[in-house]
Amino acid sequence: MRVHVYSFLPLLILGSALAAQMPATREAPKLQPGDELRIRVWRDSEMSGEIGIGPDGTLLHPVWRTLKVTGLPLPDVEARIRQFLTRYQTEPQFVAEPLFRVTIGGEVDRPSLYFLAPDVTIGQAVALAGGATERGRRDRVRLLSGGQLRMIKLDGNDPSGNLPVRSGDQLIVERRGSVFRDIVAPLIAIAGSAAAIITVSRPRR
Repeated sequence: MRVHVYSFLPLLILGSALAAQMPATREAPKLQPGDELRIRVWRDSEMSGEIGIGPDGTLLHPVWRTLKVTGLPLPDVEARIRQFLTRYQTEPQFVAEPLFRVTIGGEVDRPSLYFLAPDVTIGQAVALAGGATERGRRDRVRLLSGGQLRMIKLDGNDPSGNLPVRSGDQLIVERRGSVFRDIVAPLIAIAGSAAAIITVSRPRR
């Protein structure tokens, strides 16, 4: 399976206000603006390709531009493509594969924007990004999807890692913390600053 990698886009800051529990199952996959649709029409290279989806939900292609594909169950998208192709072929033969945009960042080797098929799982998506770095925490992978945040463990028995990706998903692998770097060192710095302030402010005798 070929994966399209684009330049890294900054991830949204995931605040605690978004930390709502997501359901164990996810709704049926649907294409959204910004996704892509891979279409292969038998013996017709001009109508085949990996076609982006514009803001109005139509395909960014000279021939396909009137076809709207967003917000529909995938079988309905295929039915629309078949009906559209009957304008040019009596019995059209084609294959259509959605490619969802998924942002993968944090402590992974290749943070970027990916376009992935609907059967790719969250665990597989992280692996496609090179997997977690040495500082990455496979037990703390944030999934932001549809405005809801979920924490996923990829190194245990959490079945959430087998959930399929959906359009617009953002996956962030958290960094492994260091007690000295994150707690001890800041306390030492604060104590040093406080001591300096006391020394400066102490009146001379």
